[in-house]
Amino acid sequence: MAIAAVVIAILLLVILITGIKLNPFLAFLVASIAAAIMFGIPLEKIPGTIETGIGGVLGSLAVILCVGAMFGKLVAESGAAQQISSSLMRWCGKKYITWALMLTGFIVGLPLFYNVGFVLLVPLVFSVMYQTKLPAVYLGIPLLAALSVTHGFLPPHPSPVALIPQFGADMGTTLFYGILVAIPTMIIAGPLFSATLKNIHSVPLATFKPTDLPTAELPGIANSFFTSLLPVLMIALSSLAIYLLPAAIAQASWVQLLSNSMIVLLIALALATYTLGIRRGMSMSRIMGIYGDAIKDIAVILLIVAGAGALKQVMVDSGVSEQLALSLKHIALNPLILAWLIATVIRIALGSATVAGLTAAGIVAPIIPLTGADPNLMVLAIGAGSLMCSHVNDSGFWMYKEYFNLSVKDTFRSWTLMETIVGVVGLMGVLVLDMII
Repeated sequence: MAIAAVVIAILLLVILITGIKLNPFLAFLVASIAAAIMFGIPLEKIPGTIETGIGGVLGSLAVILCVGAMFGKLVAESGAAQQISSSLMRWCGKKYITWALMLTGFIVGLPLFYNVGFVLLVPLVFSVMYQTKLPAVYLGIPLLAALSVTHGFLPPHPSPVALIPQFGADMGTTLFYGILVAIPTMIIAGPLFSATLKNIHSVPLATFKPTDLPTAELPGIANSFFTSLLPVLMIALSSLAIYLLPAAIAQASWVQLLSNSMIVLLIALALATYTLGIRRGMSMSRIMGIYGDAIKDIAVILLIVAGAGALKQVMVDSGVSEQLALSLKHIALNPLILAWLIATVIRIALGSATVAGLTAAGIVAPIIPLTGADPNLMVLAIGAGSLMCSHVNDSGFWMYKEYFNLSVKDTFRSWTLMETIVGVVGLMGVLVLDMII
């Protein structure tokens, strides 16, 4: 009965978003209220349940997502992203250009949210295309595969960051495991797969032909790489500190403070404000304008995360999640594969990777204590499933199609297949890690 109730709730969410075209946040609210009534929560308690769910998920995420968006926007607007891309292409040469673009997508994609990264980096692909005369799709897929991998697997991106506290995972450990899974995944879905796409002809629209900043106006190479990678370096060092430092120091209050993800991002943002902004002549008003635009970019994601939190809380307060966990406990399937499969189904139905990841997390979170599944790997399994089979109900599908000026058929051949490879290879990487650790 619990599974049937959850299926009905998800179907209602699908109909509201894809059928009626309701805003995802409003769709989550309507589905949450309907689910609460269906699950038998007393009517007078429904508003409190929804408020608790929204507040609970945003309380730990709002600062991280907003500050992360500001950081990524400054990296892009300052020219640091362009510097990273240009440097990698100079070092790798034309023979390994797809590998350079993959590395660009990975490095720049770490601090940038997916849609922002797509809009800002795809014109760089076209710039390379005009210089090298190589096919646009062949050049673009490696970069986009790397962007997808960072979006689905690695903090500070919305879905992994939201899943980590839900599963009781560790930010540093998840990041470390995520990088181990991400590297082979983006290689297979990027340069190796793109080699099969050289025959896809594409003439990008003139609208998207980039206007690069002059080299003299770009930040330095060391500054660009170091500042962009600083949050990842700090999170990694804070995780290693537990093992490298004496216990008394590792458990000190100041070490705990500096290990917090919110503090890490605030420190990185403060440094970037100076190194990429003030030191290079930007006024504080311009920097604040960039940060204001970044908040606008992330507002929709914040609302979707909040709505998913409301639905999750309904399932928790109604007891349905416990019933579901007990039902799923008896299914003879690896919990990591089960989580991946649930995320995949929701992704195919709804289109949004973030919504798929968050909704799947609310369903499978109660399973972890019963199965003993590694919570860090569960985050990655759901991340892999949330990237599967992007098609016509995914905004990324249409962004790719229009930017590269492709037919729907060629979009399926390249974009959809690339995203599916990322999801499948990502799951395989998670399962390999599960056997090792």
